[in-house]
Formats: sequence, C-alpha cells, structure tokens
Amino acid sequence: MAIMKILLRPDIKKFSGARQLSSKPKFGLLFDIDGVIVRGKRLLPPVPEAFKRLQGDNGKFRVPTVFVTNSGSALRSEKAADLSKWIGFEVSEDQVIMAHSPLQMFKQFHNRQFLISGQGPVREIAKELGFKKTTTMEELVQNFPSLDYINVTKRNPRCGPVDPSFPQIEGIVLFSEPINWETSLQLMVDLLMTNGMPSALPSLIPQPHIPVIACNMDLLWVSEAPIPRYGHGAYLFCLENLYKKVTSKNMIYTALVGKPSEITYHHANRMLLQHAKSIGINENINTIYAIGDNINTDVFGANLYDKYLSSHYSLKDSKTRRPVPFVDTQNGTPRAKACISILVETGVHKRDAEFNPDHSARDFLPIDEALCKPAFIVKDVSYAIDLAFKEEAFD
Repeated sequence: MAIMKILLRPDIKKFSGARQLSSKPKFGLLFDIDGVIVRGKRLLPPVPEAFKRLQGDNGKFRVPTVFVTNSGSALRSEKAADLSKWIGFEVSEDQVIMAHSPLQMFKQFHNRQFLISGQGPVREIAKELGFKKTTTMEELVQNFPSLDYINVTKRNPRCGPVDPSFPQIEGIVLFSEPINWETSLQLMVDLLMTNGMPSALPSLIPQPHIPVIACNMDLLWVSEAPIPRYGHGAYLFCLENLYKKVTSKNMIYTALVGKPSEITYHHANRMLLQHAKSIGINENINTIYAIGDNINTDVFGANLYDKYLSSHYSLKDSKTRRPVPFVDTQNGTPRAKACISILVETGVHKRDAEFNPDHSARDFLPIDEALCKPAFIVKDVSYAIDLAFKEEAFD
C-alpha cells in the first residue's frame, strides 16, 4: 500500500494517532471538486455538515484548505463563489486552483501571441494568468474561413488571412475542451504544420512546432449522468493522434498542467501556506491530505508529488544530487514533507477500481501502478475529513 511507503520514510513520524492532541494544525487539506463536493451541479449530501468541521468560531476556515480542480472553463472568483454557496461559508479565490492556475508562473510566454482554446471567459482567464496577446478560435476561423470546412452548410472558400495584419500565432494554450471539436482539431493541426500562419502548407513540416501548453488531462469526469463523460484528456488524445497520423511526427507539449502534474501540487503547496498565514497559522504545513475521486489524476498526482517531496528531503543534504526544480524557483523549495492520497467513492472510481494505463495522459506513461493506489479509501468527503483529523490528532 502507498501509505506504508509514506509511513516508512524517515522524515515522516508519529502517524496513526501517536501525536499529542494539537490545537494548531500542521497539516493542510486539498480537495478536488467534481465527484467530491458536487456531481455536475448537484451538491453531494455529506458536504455541508462535513465542512462545518473546518469552520472556526469566527466563521472562517480553521484548517489550511485549498480546492484543486481540473476544470478550466471559469475564473477563480466564479468557482470560489460556487464553493462558498456549496459549503456554507466563504471560500476566497486564493483558495481555488484551476487547471490553468500554474500558468501564472510561465512568464516567458506571457508576451507571445497565443491561440487560446476552451469554454467560458477564455480571454478573461488568459488575462488573469498574465497572457497579453491572445487570439480565440472564433477569430482564427473568421480570418481563415476556408480552413473550417467540416460543416457543409457553412463552407466559405475564401482563403486567409482576411485581415492582412492578422498576427502569426506563436503558441497554443488549451484551457479546457472546446465545443466544436472538429473545427478546433483541424485548425490546431494546421497551425502546428505551418508555424502559426496557416495561409499555405510549407514544403517541410516545422520541427519543433510552435509551443503547446495544455491544462487538464482528465480522460473522464463525472456529472449528473450515470456514465462518466469525456474530459479534456479525450480531446488531447484526438489532437495528438491526428497530428501523428498526418505528419508522422509526435506532437510535443511544452507543458502539461493541472492534475496529475507535480507543478500543480507544488503550486497548491504554496497556496496552502498562503492560506495558513491568512487565518493566523504560522506553523509549517508538514502534511498535505489530497482528497479526490480519480485514481489517474487525484491519486496518481498526490502520490507523484509525495515521491517528489521524498526525493527533495532525502537529497537535501547531498552535495552531488538535487531534485529537478520547478519553474518558479524564485519562490523557494516546497516545505511539506508528505502528500497523502485519499480516494472518495462518490465519483469516477470506487474501491475495486482497476488500474488502466490507457486512461492516463500520454506524456506520463509508463506509470508505476503503485502510484495509482490511494493511501486511504473512504466512503465520502466527510469520512476523509474525519480520517485526516484522526491521523493528525486534531479536533
């Protein structure tokens, strides 16, 4: 079991009730949203009562808490407002980590012309993250109408760019799954094959192609429907394979963010420390409890980050080896010592779920199957909170 590997680490001590009762938490909680707190727009029954245990006498959180979702179609402020309504007290936007939130740290791309893909207020999302020059898929289609040719009733043979000053696309960022997949798949492959200006096909396919940054690798997610639905990972699978089929070359991601990427958990670690200070807790957060419903993203991501933390602390004093740094090295190294995965049975996966490597993102393969095994499995979020409190001797 993954929990045994964590407990046997020399830097992790006094688990399973051996600690003295604590009034100031030295742990943080990291919650997934879909499948843990809601299914679609339906609030899961245990949530309101469960979260009352996290509320202090002043009406605010008494335990450092962040919400990490692979959703990418909303602003953090919008998601924070939803969460506040669901749990019954205020969640600040600084507690919300969307799939795209770590892109704030990718400053080297913020002044480049990027195609932005997804649903919701994509331009506002990009601006909030720091991207200054953006083009939407709708604007791309308007300038190259002859490229959007699947729908026979809307075909326009005019070649582009319609606007002579239309800028060359210098990169693609995918926030979430688009609505019209056929249009987005066609035009994204066009951009990759033409170095961002699809007015003509070059004699040689450019290598490397323009940067591609993708958020949210979930193949499946749960809503009110009785069967899991395709997520952004399904769209990425189509894009990768169409590009490969057409060009005989692999599409290379510049970055993949959102769960299960380590950079997302590193960002969450930083935000937990920030939230702790905002509620008057200056103690270090030694342990992160990551609560989710998907073994391929929530569990795998938490265990992968725990492996990174273990590597960081075991190599900390080495003069010859260092763990690979994250992109935001100016903000310092992580301070948590462990990230413990808790699977709740209210979403995608249940206790008897079988590991399927084909459900994982291409660039994370091959996967050690042990990393997809949760440290704990519980019925729902209420039991998950109880478990964390018990492990930390906190009440």
